[in-house]
Amino acid sequence: MPNSLSSSAQRQIDHSLAARFAATRALMLSLVEPLSDADATIQSMEDASPAKWHLAHTTWFWETFLLREHGRCYRLFNDDWPFLFNSYYEAEGARISRFSRGMLSRPTLDDVIEWRVHVDAAMEPLLNDPDLFDLIALGIAHEQQHIELLLTDIKHALFQNPFGPAMWSEKIACAPAAGQIDWHQHPGGIALIGDDENGFAFDNEGPRHRVLLEPFALADRLVTVGEWQDFIADGGYETASLWLSDGLAWVRENTVQAPLYWRENEHFTHAGWKTRDSNAPVTHISFFEADAFATWAGARLPTEFEWEAIARGQDGEGAAQAHDANKGHQLDRASSVLPKGGKHLFGDCWQFTRSAYLPYPGFKPATGAVGEYNGKFMSGQCVLKGASCATVRGHSRASYRNFFYPHQRWQFTGLRLAQDI
Repeated sequence: MPNSLSSSAQRQIDHSLAARFAATRALMLSLVEPLSDADATIQSMEDASPAKWHLAHTTWFWETFLLREHGRCYRLFNDDWPFLFNSYYEAEGARISRFSRGMLSRPTLDDVIEWRVHVDAAMEPLLNDPDLFDLIALGIAHEQQHIELLLTDIKHALFQNPFGPAMWSEKIACAPAAGQIDWHQHPGGIALIGDDENGFAFDNEGPRHRVLLEPFALADRLVTVGEWQDFIADGGYETASLWLSDGLAWVRENTVQAPLYWRENEHFTHAGWKTRDSNAPVTHISFFEADAFATWAGARLPTEFEWEAIARGQDGEGAAQAHDANKGHQLDRASSVLPKGGKHLFGDCWQFTRSAYLPYPGFKPATGAVGEYNGKFMSGQCVLKGASCATVRGHSRASYRNFFYPHQRWQFTGLRLAQDI
């Protein structure tokens, strides 16, 4: 943060950062209130982590990158826990294998919560240090990412239970009628893409650079459950000509016939098994499925640059001042989450693009361990844009680049069609 700010502006920033830190930490903790220690310990697959591990890993982040280096006379809460709760930071040394996270019956959920309280108290003096603002902002964004992962991972874990237990017992409102697709048209030309340096951004969002776009159109809404059911009824999963080669092999090897969490006319949610709503956006699909559907629909997936060119200015602080319809359905409180639909570009589902997750021209990872955050994963993954119903509101922006492997679909992933004009 520049030191030339007025004292009143500086106090406002201090308050905002401290408030976001407290709100983010409290939100993650509130998400595990419905869970038993056993619920919070199980790990359903290697891509997912236990809820308890997410609580602990985010706490490890604050202890490792803030308190250990900058906390006055701070000592680790437990010297053995960094080995358990480091994720992938090679610079931080050895750690347990990823799929072993679900074997950690100890420390208990209560132990981890006690650690969180301890770290929160120790962090208070650091929240007013201007030299640490950037690192604290990164830590908040990191924890917000894990809030979404906690929600999607526990959903996958509870799905393994044949009784389909619910985290929250609440009625899910019907989505509004989707209506016909209208199109955002763009004339093409040179577009500036990437972080505009007006606020926090991850390193993979820059540097800002020029991209040449051909004329295109982007759908004004996401593809719906009802449209996906038409795709299935038309033999979409069996029509080889619709699929990329790797996608067809994945479908056949895994006997994929529908989006994840579907059975008959129901789907599994955080509120248990519910009847599917044909007007709601379809979610929990892979890149392979999204691409096949787009081909079936006579359209295509947008590039990440096309999506960002349309979305610029309709997110973040700008959207906060706009009509509610522009904000999108995102996470505001601890409750059951599910896409609802609407005309907004942000929220409901992360949207697959046809763009590979690669570095922008001039990209350089940050120095030190935090430089491992994004850059080393730029291989074989797809870029997704927008935000989902499980994304903490305010976390995403037009330049944000989410990324997953093409077969993964346990996140709230969906699609928005594009076409050439």
